[in-house]
Parts: sequence; structure tokens; C-alpha cells
Amino acid sequence: MPSAISGDSRIRTNIPAENAYNALSASSSNIALRQLRLSTGKRINSAADDVSGYITSRALQARNGALKAALNSAGDAKNVTSIAQDALDQIYSLMAQIKDATATASSGALGTDEKVALAKGAYRLAQQIQFITDSTVFGGKQLLQGNFTGEWVTGYYANNDLMKISIDLTVNNRDFNVNGLFDLNATSEATAVRGSVSGASNNFAGVTGLNLEEFNNISSSDLGYFGYLNDSTGKSNVVRTLQSLAMAIDNINKVASYLGGIEVRINSQEAMLKSQITNYKAAISRIEDADVATEQMELIKSQFLQQASLVSLSQANQNPQQFLQLFR
Repeated sequence: MPSAISGDSRIRTNIPAENAYNALSASSSNIALRQLRLSTGKRINSAADDVSGYITSRALQARNGALKAALNSAGDAKNVTSIAQDALDQIYSLMAQIKDATATASSGALGTDEKVALAKGAYRLAQQIQFITDSTVFGGKQLLQGNFTGEWVTGYYANNDLMKISIDLTVNNRDFNVNGLFDLNATSEATAVRGSVSGASNNFAGVTGLNLEEFNNISSSDLGYFGYLNDSTGKSNVVRTLQSLAMAIDNINKVASYLGGIEVRINSQEAMLKSQITNYKAAISRIEDADVATEQMELIKSQFLQQASLVSLSQANQNPQQFLQLFR
């Protein structure tokens, strides 16, 4: 802290000039600091500016970076649910058409040829279901062949443990598969792909005994699924087919509902992550960013003090000249 020492008549040490020089140096340093903050927009440009604030802001930035990565991961998980749900919607539509064709075939007004034509049309729809199932892929993995499962990091605990959201579309998922036989393969050609499910060629969408490929085997001599011959259950084939198709449609909807529930959760997590990222940015800004108005005000004050110090230093350097009069 400078002191107002005049030095009296001692000219070997010009204390007023040194005080003025020190003030000039301080104001010049302060001007440089304010100009740096205004140029960078940051109050903390190095750890020396604010040690505790520097540590805190760096920790918040690291956390915020992790949250951004979690937000991207949540987006990937939602991509999976969206792709799978869209495929299931298409499958549902095709299954509804197959069921409508079966219901139409149950009419006694139709002849055998008409029923065979309906069966062939239903088989083409079944082939499309198989095509959708086989082509529904994300990240190089089949989504609807009964063996897909994945985990996505969507958050972090304070100790950096991972918080995950899982998507399980395996045949053993009890959320939508009570009987443990869920199968989205429409024809027996896919059994090699899904060899993990016993009897996969003879069940579809968790319905044992329903094989959509059988529609292609219906002929004028054997109506098969469209027939009226009673079996040991006392039900005609067409009634059993309608019931099986209705059950398959219900099972497909269960999978779609399962995915829909997960997507609702992911949407909520995305909204929370976006809010947290914004709040972390605000916290970092409060600690690290410069207040432009304050810095500009301090800069002007320091510039004025700099000019005043220059004047004072000039005057102080003239003081020893007064004592030379004693020698005249």
C-alpha cells in the first residue's frame, strides 16, 4: 500500500516519483487484465485468476461433456425404438390384412377358387412380413429376429457410475412374452437365422401352430387354414386361424407397446439432459465468463488512473530541481 511520503529535502531517493511509478505500473497491469477479459470474454483465463473458480468450472465442464455424450446415446436408443416400432406398425397392418382375408374366406358365399386366391394373397403378405423382419437393422444388428438386446448410457452418478437404459427384444423378455415362444418369423426359411427357438417354423408371434407359410399350401383339394373340417378341438380350421391371427396381432402390439414405453422414458431423459446441460452452461458462465459492463467500467477507471499517474510521475521528477536553488 503506497504511503504519501514526501522525502523532505532528500533527493537521493525520490519517494513521490516511486509512488507515482508504482501506481502507474498497477494501473497499466489492470488495463492489460481488463483488455484480456474483454478480448476473451472470460473472467478466468488461467488458474491464477481464481484458483477455486478454475477448479470448479473445469469440473463442471467435464460433467457437461459427459452429459452431452449421454444425450447422443439417448438419441441412438430412440433411433432403435423408432425403427423397430415403425417396422412393427407395418407388420401389424399386413397381419390385419391377412386376418381380413381369412375372415372373407370364412364366408360360405365364396367358391374354392376364390379362397385359394385369398390364401395366395395372404402368403404374399406373409412374405413381406418376413422381408420387413429381416431388413429391420440398426448398427449391424437385426432388431426383430428375437435375439436383439442393447444398453445405452444415458446418465452418470456422482461417482461416475453408469446409468443405462436397456432394450430387450429377445424371445425371453417376459414384458411381452408370457409363454417364452415369441417369434416374429413369418416363414420357415428364417429358422436357420433363429435356430435358438425350438419349433420356430411352426409358430409366429408367440402363437404355437401358426405358420404363415401354410397359406401357400392351400389348394382346391386342401383348404388347410381356410377349411371347415373339425379336429379334436371341435373347432374348424378357419376359426382356429382367425383366433391365432388375432392372438398374433395382439402379441405384435405388445412388443410395440413395450418399445413405446421405453421411448417415453428416453424422451423424458432427453428433456432432462438438455435442461441439465443448459443449467451447467449457466453455472460455468457465472463462474468463468466476464461481465463486459463491469470490465469496461474498470478499464476506463484504470486508463484515467494511468494518465493521472503519468502526470504525477512527471511532477515528482521535477521536485528535486527545487532544492538546486539552495546552491545558487
